Amino acid sequence: MSRFPVRKQKHKLFLLLLFSVTLLFIIIGFLISLKWGQAAISWRVLFEAITFQGQTKEHLYIQTLRMPRTIMAFIIGCHMALAGLLTQLITRNPIASPHVFGINAGASLSVVIGLIMFSHFTLTASIYFAFLGAVLGAFLVFSLAGIQQKQPIQLALAGIAVHFLLSSLTEGLIIMNEQSTDSMMFWLVGAVDQASWLEIQTILPWSAIGVTVLLLMLPSFRLLLLNDDVAVGLGQRILFVKLCGMLVVILLAGSAVATCGPIGFIGLIVPHIARSLAGNRLSLLVPFTGLLGGMLLVYADFFSRFIAYPYESPVGILTAIIGGPFFIYLARKKGASLA
Repeated sequence: MSRFPVRKQKHKLFLLLLFSVTLLFIIIGFLISLKWGQAAISWRVLFEAITFQGQTKEHLYIQTLRMPRTIMAFIIGCHMALAGLLTQLITRNPIASPHVFGINAGASLSVVIGLIMFSHFTLTASIYFAFLGAVLGAFLVFSLAGIQQKQPIQLALAGIAVHFLLSSLTEGLIIMNEQSTDSMMFWLVGAVDQASWLEIQTILPWSAIGVTVLLLMLPSFRLLLLNDDVAVGLGQRILFVKLCGMLVVILLAGSAVATCGPIGFIGLIVPHIARSLAGNRLSLLVPFTGLLGGMLLVYADFFSRFIAYPYESPVGILTAIIGGPFFIYLARKKGASLA
């Protein structure tokens, strides 16, 4: 009997170490992202810029370009990772994510339509358009596969089909509007290099709303770990819980896509890594997934700067390079359960 308290204590120490190491890597990621890039910055200038003690060109470069870019990368990474975790919980599908399930593609299509239709298309308007597109993508997927508990292969096939359909429509619209093709294609791959403080201020309320709803409904979302029949037998409204979960996914993924484009595979990769390290306890898994997603995108954005140095490369290229093989690995590993 004495083994259990010891094991529990070791588990608590491991989790404390895990979160501490993650926070340390986040701080390191922020620092290297602020220091290195196209312009060489000394540690002294970096410290002065972070503490707002100088007004030279170097200080302003960090404060107005690199700092909002790094913060935005962290926010978008959190959004995508948490949206991916919820999508996997709702569908019980290990290869589910907003990117794979057509939600990002629907948001992208809607934003591109808005950019083509309106000459003065603000970020706030693009976020609302992205919400509508994300709802369209989710509606199409669940119309094909159903929102009740199904074989995961049905949702996977429906999601991939909707993703390619909406992505094809988006690319067709871009081709027919060649005057804005370059900027749209760069955004469509997914990039955070154009982030500004104004964009951060615009997306933060949606971050707050999405995360708040997620945390408030965390006890209800634990039902998603159960079989639908068991949850219904316990008198729970599982359909309502799933719809609320999809609302949070649309808020997080839609606002992220509208701001920085459909950065793929963060929502697929991070929940699996977080689950393997922190376990399935949602009170720990949710915050750890958010932190891990933000950290991963900060580092991905940093390394993407050197793919075609000294020119900028969209961070979506690097996440696709990492996520593509990971998706194939998951599909092969989980093939038996998806058959």
